Amino acid sequence: MKLLEGKVALITGAARGIGKALALKFAAEGADIAFTDLVIDENGKATEAEIAALGVKVKGYASNAADFAETEAVVAQVKEEFGHIDILVNNAGITKDAIMLKMSEAQWDAVIAVNLKSAFNFIHAIVPIMSRQRGGSIINMASVVGVHGNAGQANYAASKAGLIALAKSIGQEMGRRGIRANAIAPGFIDTAMTQALPDEIRREWIERIPLRRGGTVEDIANVATFLASDMSSYVTGQVIQVDGGMNM
Repeated sequence: MKLLEGKVALITGAARGIGKALALKFAAEGADIAFTDLVIDENGKATEAEIAALGVKVKGYASNAADFAETEAVVAQVKEEFGHIDILVNNAGITKDAIMLKMSEAQWDAVIAVNLKSAFNFIHAIVPIMSRQRGGSIINMASVVGVHGNAGQANYAASKAGLIALAKSIGQEMGRRGIRANAIAPGFIDTAMTQALPDEIRREWIERIPLRRGGTVEDIANVATFLASDMSSYVTGQVIQVDGGMNM
């Protein structure tokens, strides 16, 4: 039997990147997939088609994760169309980097809204559903910079640290209802964004990583699958750093 057979996963910001990798991995393990993105454009439709080819039910929803009312509506729609929601991955995120001396209020507010408030929105909407089901797994996609900070990313680091604390708090609140909440903190992951960095910067990053390579989106998806599945039924309130040992 596949690890996620019979489960429904809702993943935010999953039309591309890490979110898409998670959706494909979950689908390969038997989960039906509902995913959101700000718009479901050609990328979103292509993601739907790739997931559907794995033989599971899938639907992409256009939704602004930072909007409380939109989130409540889309979660209700997913529940109606899929019947239940067993897994929530709060993956939606943006960056607007600047040192504090030059960071604007708008840059701060945008990152906190999309990265952190969106997770509150989705957890607030889904906890009653999971509570009635007497179980569920919530996964917050944090970052190693949420653990140790990063110059020039105060807004991003604060939002990711908030996701870690949020997971720990929900794990404490909802454990009696069988709801688990954990966080994943990726390190230097090979994506289109990091591959576009100058070679010198990439080399500097790699030299700081004991495993001497960047991570892959599949590395993140594998850990997320463990946390989403019953294999981690006694794991809650944890932050797993997937960083090649960079932040030991």
